[in-house]
Amino acid sequence: MLRGTLEGKYILMNELILAQAAESATHGNIATIGYGLAAIGPGIGIGIIVGKALEGMARQPEMAGTLRTTMFLGIAFVEALALISLAAGYMFT
Repeated sequence: MLRGTLEGKYILMNELILAQAAESATHGNIATIGYGLAAIGPGIGIGIIVGKALEGMARQPEMAGTLRTTMFLGIAFVEALALISLAAGYMFT
């Protein structure tokens, strides 16, 4: 290595910058995959909630209003957990 010369310092700095950029790009890609996989859980949960609410409405049509309200509350809670986990992922990276 060129010790003490300005050119040697620029080469070393360039190598450090490239290594850091490669590391952060890999970390960002892994985090993106993690966020995508984390979205699967709430999607499945909402599907189950809506499916069961529709089954209940089909069995007892007179309870449709109550079931619909409960369904929307369940969807809101599931989505809130998904948004909290997404925000926590951004805070801890």
